[in-house]
Amino acid sequence: MIRIKLSDLLGKHKMSQKALSDLTKIRPATISKMYYEESKRLDIQQLNSICHVFNCKISDLLEYIPDDDKTE
Repeated sequence: MIRIKLSDLLGKHKMSQKALSDLTKIRPATISKMYYEESKRLDIQQLNSICHVFNCKISDLLEYIPDDDKTE
């Protein structure tokens, strides 16, 4: 699974979802879905905008966690 670490970044930078939305021009509802890790798809340009605001790498925003079920 892919973990979206937006809540961690917002907390670290003491920034609200609304402020991030204003800075990136990403809809508040989209930011909220990312924050609560409810997004099914992620837009590359939006990820780029978020990384630009936080001056971070994509690995600071997304984390791959292998699934526990090992199907053969």
